[in-house]
Amino acid sequence: MTGNVHWMLEVAVKDGQLDAFRALMEEMVAATRDNEPDALNYEWAISGDGATCHIYERYRDSAAVMTHIAWFGANAAKRFLAIAEPKRLTVYGSPDEAATKALDRMGAVYMKPLGGFAR
Repeated sequence: MTGNVHWMLEVAVKDGQLDAFRALMEEMVAATRDNEPDALNYEWAISGDGATCHIYERYRDSAAVMTHIAWFGANAAKRFLAIAEPKRLTVYGSPDEAATKALDRMGAVYMKPLGGFAR
């Protein structure tokens, strides 16, 4: 098992907001890719009707989680929540106390490691 913390966030894109959602996604992906070397995966997938998006995020450790959450809060959260409604946040791995507290504010459900491997 790794020390990585990862999650799947499911959001509903608000009616009439798909173009704004795509534009914000492009900004967030670029900022995360360019400024957060410990963000290992940051992948967005949209349903065929554009109504539901899954965002898969994987971070090297809890410190990287906190770096991302701080950036999101300062730069994108208000705009994101104006155009998308979080529906489910499922967290995998073992985030530390600070990361858990931050993720709890978003209604996280935690799945603890049981077995397996990552390459």
